[in-house]
Order: sequence, then C-alpha cells, then structure tokens
Amino acid sequence: MKAIVTGHTKGLGAAITQELLARGIPVLGLARGRSPDAATRYPGLLTEIELDLSDSAAMTAWLGRGEVSAWLAGCSTALLVNNAGIVSPVGPLAEQDPLQAIRAVTLNVAAPLALAASVVQATVGAERRILHVSSGAGRSAYPGWSVYCATKAALDRHAEAVQLDGDATVRVCSLAPGVIDTGMQAEIRATGEDRFPLRERFVQLKAQGGLSSPEDCARRLVAYLLADGFGSQAVADLREV
Repeated sequence: MKAIVTGHTKGLGAAITQELLARGIPVLGLARGRSPDAATRYPGLLTEIELDLSDSAAMTAWLGRGEVSAWLAGCSTALLVNNAGIVSPVGPLAEQDPLQAIRAVTLNVAAPLALAASVVQATVGAERRILHVSSGAGRSAYPGWSVYCATKAALDRHAEAVQLDGDATVRVCSLAPGVIDTGMQAEIRATGEDRFPLRERFVQLKAQGGLSSPEDCARRLVAYLLADGFGSQAVADLREV
C-alpha cells in the first residue's frame, strides 16, 4: 500500500500525512514546500516533490515524466488524497482577480482530476482509493465564495460520475471534513465582511471552540479511507460516516 497526498506540508494535509506515516504507509507528498519534521520522524517513508499544483504547465510537465507510475509500481493498493486547495478569490465578481480564479480552478479541480486519472492508469490490477477533500461549500452556496463553491461542487460531481463508471477496483469519495482549525480558517476570519458576509459565523465558531483539530480530523479521515465501506457513498460528510 502506498499513498499520494497533495498539500502535505500544512494544516489538514500535514496531519493526514502524519497519520498515514504513523501507520507505516509510504507517502508521496506533493506541495510547494517540504516537511522536514515528517521526513525526520519517518525516515524512508516520506518522498516529497516540490510542485505548484496551481501551475498547469508545471503540473503537465511533472505528470509527463511518469513519476506517478514509478512511485506506484508493484503497489497492490494505491491511495490518493486530494487535499490541496485554496478559498481565494473571495468576494463578488466585480472584485475577483480573474488570474487568481484560474489558479484556484487549476489547484482545486484540474490537479485532483488529473491525479485521479494518473493513479488509476498507473495501477492496473490494483485497488485504488481516491479521496477528494471537499466542503459543505460544494453543497450549499455562500456569498463571496462563488469560485470556492464551484470548485468543491466539481469534486462532488466527479466522484459521483466515477462511481457510475462501475469499476469495482476504483473506490472514490468526495468527503467534507467539517470545519477545521487551519490556516484557511484564519484567512477566512481575516476577510472583510464586504467580501464575505458570513465571516462572523466563522469568527464565532473559533471563539466557541467549534473547530476540529487537524489531528483529530485526520485520524477519522484516514480511518474512513482505509475502512471496508469507503467508497460506498460518492459524496459524504466525515461527521456522518
């Protein structure tokens, strides 16, 4: 068994990576930086690639080098956790940076979909488990989050369509993990209400202790990823499975 985790150096991605490594599962981490602490704690289990997943040209070049196939060669079970994502641009259309919207769609949608296809094509005969880290924003619209909502909804529809393809060796789930105390939440709380009118709701969640820790969420997420029932629901919420 081997895993690929995107955005493995921070927040939930770092916690997921630590949880997988603690279980003895080798991880290929894809992010703009590296995780010296995890590499030191689990020597030989973590392989890191510095890659900007919001850069389509860099992503295309890396995939073309066949490193997914090389990493997963001979693997009986391949895990893919598409965790990396950004909430920006935030605000109404009149205030959105179009180039930032392109980068968000590349990171939040194009990279996960391309990696999912690459993993499946590289592991013929193996079991493949694909987990998209989704959001409640993919299932309900929020003012100021048109790009974020659209990209998370895209992951949900992708998982549903893949499940309909009927390949029993491919298990997929687009999973909303709940509200987690990460850097993204800090960014949300720092956003002005003129761009995100629901900001106060997230401020109160933090003040009232309503945020899950990345570590607790990662334990439950990885347990679900490895469970017999993973993939029975194409779209799910971690708080309900």
